[in-house]
Amino acid sequence: MLTAGQCHTPQSDAALEQLCQTYWFPLYAYVRRRGHNKQDAEDSVQAFFARFLNKNYLAGLSAERGRFRACLLASLKHFLINEWKKSQRIKRGGGEIHLSLDWQTADTKFQVASVSEPSPDKAFDREWALALLSKVIERLQSECAADGKAKLFEQLKTFLMAGGGDSAQAAVAQSLGMEEGAVRVAIHRLRKRYRALLRDEIAHTLSDETLVDEEMRALFGAFT
Repeated sequence: MLTAGQCHTPQSDAALEQLCQTYWFPLYAYVRRRGHNKQDAEDSVQAFFARFLNKNYLAGLSAERGRFRACLLASLKHFLINEWKKSQRIKRGGGEIHLSLDWQTADTKFQVASVSEPSPDKAFDREWALALLSKVIERLQSECAADGKAKLFEQLKTFLMAGGGDSAQAAVAQSLGMEEGAVRVAIHRLRKRYRALLRDEIAHTLSDETLVDEEMRALFGAFT
């Protein structure tokens, strides 16, 4: 997708815009950690996207080894250093391209996330990983709902990250009216599908799918 995005077809441009919609908050967190206030951070990120989606910024992707994450951050750094003063006229809603971003909750989310006070780059990587996991959970929830398993997902989603003891699984089995063995099988299948979607979501941000494992290690290293 990222390679195709450099051709500016309607399909690839739409896919690129969707990626930006998913991963805009890590950029906002990065700008805030650089010392910008709420208003300036909002204007900076919106102005950056107006330029990013209009210009062939992905041309520099090869320099970032095919990672959309690294390309996006490198492009933002360049923008903040070299282009922000020239782009003061591009405010939210004023650019040719406008992304509908949730500015109302962005600062609250940032204040909660900034408790550990990471560096700007660390904040970006951590928020990127969280956005990625949120997207995967959203996809998995939608799949389960489409299969008529929405209630099952709600009961089992807590087991995706944590192992969960036998007592917890027994309680879920009782709540769902299922055998404990059936619950264990359902948890195993849900985790397997979760891992598959996680790899797929990461692959969407890479031009080379062989980098998935390396990118995964880099992302989850942000939590350490």
